[in-house]
Order: sequence, then C-alpha cells, then structure tokens
Amino acid sequence: MIPTPPEETPPLIRRSVAALEGYVPGEQPSGQTLIKLNTNENPYPPPPKVQQALQAFAVDGLRRYPDPSCLALREKLASYHGASADQVLVGNGSDEVLALCLRAFVEREGSVGYFDPSYSLYPVLAAIEDVSTRPVALGPDFEWAMPAGYEASLFFLANPNAPTGLLFSKHDVRAFCEVFPGVVLIDEAYVDFAREDCVDLALSLPNVLVARTLSKSFSLAGLRLGYAVGSTALIAALHKIRDSYNVSALSQALAEAALDDVGAVRENIGRIRATREKTAEDLGARGFSVTPSDANFLWVRPPDGGAKELFAALRQENILVRYFPGPRTGEHLRITIGTDGQMAQFVEALDRIARA
Repeated sequence: MIPTPPEETPPLIRRSVAALEGYVPGEQPSGQTLIKLNTNENPYPPPPKVQQALQAFAVDGLRRYPDPSCLALREKLASYHGASADQVLVGNGSDEVLALCLRAFVEREGSVGYFDPSYSLYPVLAAIEDVSTRPVALGPDFEWAMPAGYEASLFFLANPNAPTGLLFSKHDVRAFCEVFPGVVLIDEAYVDFAREDCVDLALSLPNVLVARTLSKSFSLAGLRLGYAVGSTALIAALHKIRDSYNVSALSQALAEAALDDVGAVRENIGRIRATREKTAEDLGARGFSVTPSDANFLWVRPPDGGAKELFAALRQENILVRYFPGPRTGEHLRITIGTDGQMAQFVEALDRIARA
C-alpha cells in the first residue's frame, strides 16, 4: 500500500513533490479469488525457458553485483530488433526509461508533451522534475489530432495508446517525428499485440526512441524489465544518468531466457488477439461502444454511459476492471483481455448485472 501523506508537508520537501498527485497504479489485491482484468497483465505463464533459467540460476551469484551495462541482454535485444548493442538501453521497467528521458532531454525551462488521454504517468514524471507540460487533446473518437507547429522538448507518444488501445498510423507518427524539434519517445508497451511498430523510425531518425517492456506480451510484469532502442547519441545520454546497477542479475538472466523463447511468446499473443476480437464482438452485441484495439485490452463505453456504476457492480462480482474518472474518460472502462474462460465469466457477469 502507498503511504498516505501527512496533512501538513514538512518544509524540507521540494515544492514540486509536496504538490504532486502521485501516479495511482491498478489495484493489486491479495488473498482474494478475483478475475483481474484491470492491469493489462498477460493471463498466460512466461515462456518455458524462463522457468528453466530460474531453476538453473546460481543463487551464490547474488552476492556479486550484476553486469552494470547488461551487455549480454543488450546484444540479444539488438539482434531481436536488427540494431547494435550501443543502440539499446535496459531499464528497471519501461517506466525507468521514461523517467531517464525526462532527465536527459528536458531543460528546467523546457516542456513535456503527450496526448490526452494517454498514460497517466507522463504528467506525474513531469511534475516530479518540475517542468511544464503541453498536453494535446485527442479528437472526439480519441484519434490523432496533432496541431501544426507544435513544439516541446520531449513528447511521450504511446502507440498503441493507453487507455484507448488505438494504434496511430506510422505515416502520421513519422510525419510528426520528422518536423518535431525535440525528442520523441514512442512508448510501445503494447505493440506486440498490434499490426505494426515504429522501431525502424527509432533506428533511422536522430530524435526518436522506442521504449518496450517485457511486462505485457512476455508475461513478465513481475520482473520489471524495459528497454529503449534508438540512436547511439540518445542512448549514450541515457546511459550517463542511469543507476550504476539498475537491473538485477536475476532479471537479466530471465530476460535473456525469454528472448530465447520468442515462439512461445508469439503463441500467447495470437491467443490474446483472438480472445480480444471475440470479446469485442460479445460486447458490441450487448450495446457497448468498443474502440478498435491493437493492445491486450479493450476501451469500451457501456450502453448507458454508466461506467463508474458498472465498475462497482463488476467488483461485486469479483471481477476487477479499470475506471478512469475525468471528462474524457469517465464514461469508459478499460478491460484487460484474460483467458477465454475468464472473458466468458466476465460476459456472464455483465448479463447478470443487466438483468438485476
């Protein structure tokens, strides 16, 4: 549980931190039998080679520091993306990569941009560093709506976007990156579930980075392993300011094993995509407005717009989904795609709620 701040803030705390409304992660209950469709975790186990690597890991090695540069893992990631190791940085989850970008590429008088709505951590990271933000409102259907001549020091571009699941076209992303005066961080946390990615932009444009994670498609959210791919100059800047030993030896070993078992990962991706389409059809048949998704979740509006009430009713059915209050998001729910059995139970619960 995140500690509740005291009513009065001691004067020793930075003003930006004292005024900060921290990021609120999805609920992670313990000791309850629930269907968790709220945090975009993969419903299937990690690749088999991860289990093998875990069993083979030499515990005695934990008394030594890990490889500070994650060289072996960076080489595997570079091979995976057709890059070189000096174009890859590994982090403690992709959230660390995002925070490093803000520290490396935004001056105190600079600014950070992102779409609205998008990943709610972006403005929190900006507030921590006490830099201004320049959010860009998406269109009425959450579509791409970048104004001409837009400028900022750094733009966080989640693609597919969260919480909507919409994939912005590479044509639009490229056109924006080519004229944007700052650094563009394309946050591809969900891209393995999508039709296309933008890694080639990060490897060809000097101001573009792509951030990835093993949390979603690789079923390794508990490992906390993310990385960035891009130009050697941008990656070198991030290496300068990362913690010396930011990724544990165990995390490095298990991530390497996962990358040796990509076939199993792709099997799970295919299953999730199929379940996503089936669930979208089921919800559409029940009057829900379903945003087209290229992620492992669906962004939906209940027939009556009563998302908050449905969120609470599903909680009573022991099913967790995600609700985001606010003028743009308050009539929608984000539903993680689980197994076929979990999604069948979810739909059955909707029918019970509708009959009540």
